Amino acid sequence: MQTPSAGSRPAPPQPRTALRLVWAPAVCAALLTALVAAEWGPLIRIDDGIATATHRWAVDEPGVTHAMRILTDWVWDTWTMRLLCAVVVWWLWRRGDRWTAVWLGAACLVGSLLQQALKALVDRPRPVWPDPVDSAHYAAFPSGHAMTATFVCGLLVWLVHHCGAARGLRRTALAVAVVSVTGVGVTRVWLGVHWATDVVGGWLLGALLVVPAVLVHRRRHP
Repeated sequence: MQTPSAGSRPAPPQPRTALRLVWAPAVCAALLTALVAAEWGPLIRIDDGIATATHRWAVDEPGVTHAMRILTDWVWDTWTMRLLCAVVVWWLWRRGDRWTAVWLGAACLVGSLLQQALKALVDRPRPVWPDPVDSAHYAAFPSGHAMTATFVCGLLVWLVHHCGAARGLRRTALAVAVVSVTGVGVTRVWLGVHWATDVVGGWLLGALLVVPAVLVHRRRHP
C-alpha cells in the first residue's frame, strides 16, 4: 500500500465533524438576524457609531474612497463573483466532472436566492447620509457582497483542496479568499452603504452555506 506523500491533499472532515461546524455560524446567524429584525437598541447604537466614524473617514479621504469604489464595484462585486463561479463551472464541465459543475452552479444559485429572500424578509433600511460617497439599492441585511464573496470563495477554496492541488496553490487560494471576503466587507461599511452587522451577517450566512454544500458533494463523491 502506498503511503500518501507530504504534498497530498488533506483528508476531508468526517460528516459528523462537519455538521458540528455548522452549529456555531447557524446559531450566530439566527441570533444576529433576530436582533437586527427586532431593531435591538444596543446593536443599533453600535452600528450607528461605526457607520458615523467610517463615513467621516470616507468623506475626508477621497482617494481611499475612490479605491474602495473600484474594489467593491469591479474586483469584489457580486456579479464578478458569479462570473468567476460560472467560469469554474464551465471548466469543470469541459473537464468531464459534470456532477461537480452542476453542484457548484446550484450551490451558488441557492446562495443568491437565499440572500434575496432574507433581504426581503428583514427589509432593513440602509444608512442615509446628507453627503453620500456611494449609493446602493434594495434592503441592507445581509450584505449581498459579503455573503456572495464568502460562499463563492469558500466553495472554490474547498474545490482547490478537493482536486488535490499543490500546497502552494492551496495556500494562495486561501489567502486570496481571506483578503477578498474581508476586503469586500470593509468596502461596504467604508462607503456607507451597509451597517457593520449587515456585513457580519453576510459572512456568517455565506459560511453557513459552504458546509452543507460540501457534505452534499461528498455524499456523491466520497
